[in-house]
Amino acid sequence: MRESMHIPVLLAEVLENLSPAPGQFFVDCTAGEGGHSIPMVKMVMPGGNVLSIDADPEELEVLKQNIEDAGFQSIITAVHGNFGDVKKIVSESGLGNPNGILFDLGFSSWQLERSGRGFTFQKNEPLDMRFDPNDESAATAAEIINETSQEHLAWIFANYGEEKSADKIADAIVKARKSGPIKTTGDLVNIVFSVSGGRGKIHPATKIFQALRIAVNRELENIEQGIEGARKTLHPRGKIAVISFHSLEDRLVKQIFRKWKNKNIGTLINKKVIKPSWQETKGNPRSRSAKLRVFQVN
Repeated sequence: MRESMHIPVLLAEVLENLSPAPGQFFVDCTAGEGGHSIPMVKMVMPGGNVLSIDADPEELEVLKQNIEDAGFQSIITAVHGNFGDVKKIVSESGLGNPNGILFDLGFSSWQLERSGRGFTFQKNEPLDMRFDPNDESAATAAEIINETSQEHLAWIFANYGEEKSADKIADAIVKARKSGPIKTTGDLVNIVFSVSGGRGKIHPATKIFQALRIAVNRELENIEQGIEGARKTLHPRGKIAVISFHSLEDRLVKQIFRKWKNKNIGTLINKKVIKPSWQETKGNPRSRSAKLRVFQVN
């Protein structure tokens, strides 16, 4: 069993805005190691419940151990699943309609640094990038890189990574794979470097890796499906909180919440997006790009 290492982002702000209370039922759609779920369950006691969902089976095992260590096995239900299916998962849980639902769209420190699935360009690892490595229906990053047309690769990089050199990088990939399959993160980084010519303000491969991760895990489709499904399963006056980490996610969440507001489905709890404090970003640099939006249904 690996040790926990992930620091929950915007924890105080999430709890303040979702305001869990004794006897209530909450759902953590991206539970990870339980960084939000376990503090949440302390606020719904006595009589409450938390349903903790995660797509990564290895993360789920750590979550279950952390729940057991905290003594909350009877209060937190941990299940394997994708947050895009939250409506179905909540229905099957038999726990009723949630008072609040949380989506933390970031991936964990462990997934980035130690999963060995190619999420980071700072190590040479197989190009996998699936949150659930057992999901055979999802193409790996290597399969996308080696089998997708140049035109569609460029589309992925431009639309999911907002990469200005999308066409050039796609062209370089197609030329490189003629000599043999592109199998590792190192292979891909070298191709990107051949186009970029070196480091800029951010690592040249940052946007390419983001784009591939989004494509592999169908992240934007799952975000929209999950948030819309969450709204339909909420208890009246229930809340949805979403933490996003890049502009594509935040833009999508903002559009969905604005659409609901215009349809008089509910109200925005925070008119302005909530960002981490200076103290939090100093203690956890990965939190610096986090943005929290909260919506309350009628």
